[in-house]
Parts: sequence; C-alpha cells; structure tokens
Amino acid sequence: MTVTVPRGQVRAAAAGVAVTFGLNGVAVATWFARVPAARDALGLTPGALGLLLLSMSVGACLAMLTAGEVTHRLRPKRTVSLSAVTVALGLAVAGVGIGAYPSPVVTAIGIFVLGYGSGLCDVAMNVEAAEVERALGKTVMPRFHAMWSLGTVAAAGLASFAAWAVLPVTAHLAVVAVVVAGGTLLAARTYSLAAEAEHGTGSGVMAAWREPRTLLIGLLVLVLAFTEGTANDWVAVAFIDGYQADPALGALVFGVFVTTMTFGRIFGTIALDRWGRVPAVVLSMLLAASGVTLAVFAGSFGVAVAGVAVWGLGTALGFPVGMSAAADDPERAAARVSVVAVIGYTAFLAGPPLVGLLGNEVGVLRALLVVPLLLLPALVLTPSLRQPKG
Repeated sequence: MTVTVPRGQVRAAAAGVAVTFGLNGVAVATWFARVPAARDALGLTPGALGLLLLSMSVGACLAMLTAGEVTHRLRPKRTVSLSAVTVALGLAVAGVGIGAYPSPVVTAIGIFVLGYGSGLCDVAMNVEAAEVERALGKTVMPRFHAMWSLGTVAAAGLASFAAWAVLPVTAHLAVVAVVVAGGTLLAARTYSLAAEAEHGTGSGVMAAWREPRTLLIGLLVLVLAFTEGTANDWVAVAFIDGYQADPALGALVFGVFVTTMTFGRIFGTIALDRWGRVPAVVLSMLLAASGVTLAVFAGSFGVAVAGVAVWGLGTALGFPVGMSAAADDPERAAARVSVVAVIGYTAFLAGPPLVGLLGNEVGVLRALLVVPLLLLPALVLTPSLRQPKG
C-alpha cells in the first residue's frame, strides 16, 4: 500500500536523519581520534591496544545481529533514541576508564557499549533514510552517508584541538556524550516515515547465506571494511610511532583520511554513473592500496600524509556500493543486506587484533601493509557487484 506523506513531514524526517548520521559519526570518530591518548594513559602495547579495540568491534557486531529485530519491534524513532543514550553512556564510561579511573577493563566496557549503541543506530537510521528516499522519489542515501563522514571530520578536528589544549580525555568524551545524546534525541523526534511501513525481521536470511553472489559481495565488503577500519583504529597511532608526530598531529592525520573519504562519497557518484560499479570500485581499491603503501614507505611526514589522503579517497565507495549491490532485488534486499553486513562487520572484529599483533613484530606503521596485501587479491571479487540480468 502506498502512503502519501506531506512534503513538510518528509523534509523534517530527512533533516533528522542527516543530523543522526552526522552525530553518530562524531561519537565514533571522537573515540578513534583519542585512541593514542588511551594507549599512553593505559600503557598498552600494540597487541594489547588491538585487543582493547576489539571490544568496540564486538559491540558493533552484536548490534548488527540484533538491531533488525530491535528496530522492527521499537521502530526507528525509539530505536535511535535508545541508541543515543547507549552511545553517550559508552563514551562517558570510556572517558572515565582513560582518565578519571585509568583501567583497560573500564575502558573496554565503555567502548563495547559505544560500539553496540553506534551499530544499533546505524541500522535504525538507515531504515528511516530508506523511507525518506522512497518518499522523495530520488537518490539521497549517499548524502546521508556523507553526513556521517562530515561528522567524523568535525570530531577529528575537535579532538586535535582538545589534544593541543591538553583537555582531559574524560572531560572531552563527557562533553561529546552530552552533545550527541541531546542532538540525536531531538533529531529522532522527526522520525515518522518508517512507522508507515512494515519491515521484516530477517525473512529469507538463511536462503541468502546459500547464495554465491551474496557471499562474494560479503567477502568483498569485508576487505573494504577492513581497509576503512584499519585507518580508523590505527592511522593516528602509526604516525605517532612511525613519524614521531605528536598526538595533535596524529589526530589531524586521521582527519585527513576522513576528509578525503567524505569528498569521495560526495563526488564518487559521478564515477559510478559514468563508468559503472565494477570499474569505479576497482579504481578506488587501487587508489587505497597505493595510498597505504605510500604512507608506509614515504620516508617523510608530508608525503606520508598525502598517502593517507589517497587512502581515504580510495576507501570512499567500496562499502556503500557493496550494500547497494546486495539490495539490487527489492524483494530480497533486506535478507541479502543483512548477510553482507554481518560478513563485512567481522572485519571490525579481526582488524584491530591482527594489526596490533603485527605491530608488535614490525611496528604499527609497517603493519598497515596488510591492507594492500588483502585489497589486491580481493579485486577478483569485484565482478560480483554487477547487477544481475533479468
């Protein structure tokens, strides 16, 4: 049944979704940008830091497994409101575990809660975003994802300032927690479109797990998620250790990555429309592999930062294009996207400890080379992105 929604209501929902995406990016990137401070305050080795980062990935992956059912039962409006409180609580607890009461266990609990809340929000806000797109009758989803990236850029800049001003991590994370919670709760009040539509709870998921194309897309998304997640978790630490950058510069390098990734998400649709999915994603993967390699072997800080910029640009398209490919068939989209998301998010489980353990042996900067070593073989998976005929 088609439901006619007043245009003003659609615009309000679109604005609320955009704000939610942006604030979710702020929350996640605030933690990523202060990882070096957490490492120093807790005295962690690269391997131990990787295990700490794993707790956030576990929280996010659990959210991906449960968020569909939660969103179906509570609807996006209440689910996003719940996630706002969860994210804020996680940030605040992590801040206490780093500064006020230094403890790897307390910090791990905080970022686990942060990861779960962020993952829960991710699913719910995308459900509402899809309804906004349907009501508008035009493609706007990439703009919402660009808002998430813009949120990470803003958070990286604020974190760099906080590190330069020697603002205690506990205070920094607490302030961000309040802003994210308040802003997201207000934004969620505009959510109304998804209440008019029925959303499945995973019908067809088991069948999707047996589809070769869906699994191949999932494997490709896993590598692409690993490419992005490695930068989120490790690029600031790698530059502090490998190029003797101070924490403020380390946060700025992370900001360079998310800035060029945002640029790629805003303007990458031009390449997709002109060349198609497979050529555009192949080019982006080659750019990412080249950027990481340049960042590691540059030998100078400035050239290495340029490598990070190329890395971010090359990371922009892969994950969203993989999700679009999984949703080619509207009747099976929910099940296939669910499977691809679960496979892809395992990168956030394996990535932190893998890079951390390699960092123990060769240093965090050299450990980043695992990214091109995975990207190049994964090029053979890109034909799975083509739209099925018929």
